Amino acid sequence: MKRLFLLSFFFTAFLFGASAQDMGNIPAPQTTAATADDAIQKGNWLVGADIGSIGFNFNSDEFNIDINPNAGYFVSDNAALGAQVQLGLTAYDGGTNFRYGLTPFARYYFPEGAAPTHRWFGEARAGFAGSSTKDSEEDAVVSSVFGIGAGYAHFVARNVALEGILRYTRTHADIDVGSGTSGLSVAVGLQVYLPGRNK
Repeated sequence: MKRLFLLSFFFTAFLFGASAQDMGNIPAPQTTAATADDAIQKGNWLVGADIGSIGFNFNSDEFNIDINPNAGYFVSDNAALGAQVQLGLTAYDGGTNFRYGLTPFARYYFPEGAAPTHRWFGEARAGFAGSSTKDSEEDAVVSSVFGIGAGYAHFVARNVALEGILRYTRTHADIDVGSGTSGLSVAVGLQVYLPGRNK
């Protein structure tokens, strides 16, 4: 019985060792791609979204989410013009607050400090925003929005980048900066860079 147990143990160890060697030949998933220069050329498109905040407060039973889809067109190498739709929802005990907005933007990818796998960029935007909150002195139903931001795009595939953006926004609407007026926000996003028709 002892010999049978030892034989089974060694056979199992041999099988695990052989399968571990085979798994060593599997390539690691791709986490970077050297295509930043090709993606931000004149004539290309930018499509994606960022998530400004998502969370649930257990003390107040409040759920909050902000999703901001966007699209843009590269009018020249490194420079894109586009628009972002701002959508947000806060659900709490007793009601909901829906936030909305449209902010055209201009984005510039800096050649300084660039690498084949990533780019730093600056962004300016102006538009309007509002919310379903009515008759509130702190919140206008529709208000202007102005903002600037700085971000980092890391290309994980040929035409896909993960982004992190720090923005300063000035508005009287209850969107993007929580209580309105002005403030900083941090967002993470996913952008897809599509080639133009002539490419």
